Amino acid sequence: MLALYSLAHFWVDLSCACLLLHHLTERPEFALCLLLYNFCAFALQMPLGLLADRLDRNGCVAAAGCALTALAWLSPLPIFTAVAAGTGNALFHLGGGIDVLNKSQERAAALGVFISPGAVGLYLGKLWGKAPGAALFPVTAGLLLLAALIIAADRRRLGPALKSGNAPVSLKAPAGRAVLLPLILVVVLRSWLGMNQRFAWSGGGWAFLLVLALALGKTAGGFWMDKARPGRASASSLGLAALLYLFSALPLPGLLAVFLFNMTMPVTLWAAARALPGAKGFAFGLLTFALFLGFLPTWLGWQLPVTGPWVYGAAALLSLLLLTPVFRKGGRLC
Repeated sequence: MLALYSLAHFWVDLSCACLLLHHLTERPEFALCLLLYNFCAFALQMPLGLLADRLDRNGCVAAAGCALTALAWLSPLPIFTAVAAGTGNALFHLGGGIDVLNKSQERAAALGVFISPGAVGLYLGKLWGKAPGAALFPVTAGLLLLAALIIAADRRRLGPALKSGNAPVSLKAPAGRAVLLPLILVVVLRSWLGMNQRFAWSGGGWAFLLVLALALGKTAGGFWMDKARPGRASASSLGLAALLYLFSALPLPGLLAVFLFNMTMPVTLWAAARALPGAKGFAFGLLTFALFLGFLPTWLGWQLPVTGPWVYGAAALLSLLLLTPVFRKGGRLC
């Protein structure tokens, strides 16, 4: 199931990126469509996550997300296309994410594997969307095939009822809700930095290496957290990222900095799910809402007067300072 969900994550994100650039870029309402897509894909995951927690059929939710994303390709209305694609993306991430969180329990490695293919899918989807020729059939056929495979796999392992075994829905936070705020702030910061960091060397073949560094950092972060525990994993990855960002005008330090900075993504998702064990979908959506907040300043055209290696390094260091109380020795999530 992890392999299937990871493949589907790659294809759903590729499909959405391809759709936005292939169908909507030249539309006069593209800016509005981009806002609606990101709102539905990220902010809408909070309420949808709570519904998915209660529905207790995670495979069905993920499959519905694939099918709705396919439907978005068939719409002649740009606004509906953006809303359908964003909502489909959200449903898939929630269904797959809750299932992976349930099965991984106290570990983050599987979570890192699940989330990492999305970045590669987005990158390749953008390239495909800019290419001439329609991508309708291969994209939609792939989405519908993945939806069918997810349902078939769920029937085999769960039986005809397809019940996933989610925990009873509860918004109680045994460790206290205060631990969620620094997690949200770290994800807002990561989202903002991802939207705004620029490297003079990142054109050509370096662009794909940069995406690989981001994706592999998420994968490695889950394995490193399981080995070193969340506090030590966050301190080592973010501390080194802050140092290497200072030299990110050069390709190798820049790639390593991006790799290390993104290692905390599965850690923050794991921590949010552990903070709200009775509402993993809502916890997942809480942090994707933070991603949406990080996107908003760029969409609004708000730019910092100064960017560059020192700003990137400071963002990594601030992330470390925010996470330290969450995972401190003796802390409730350590």
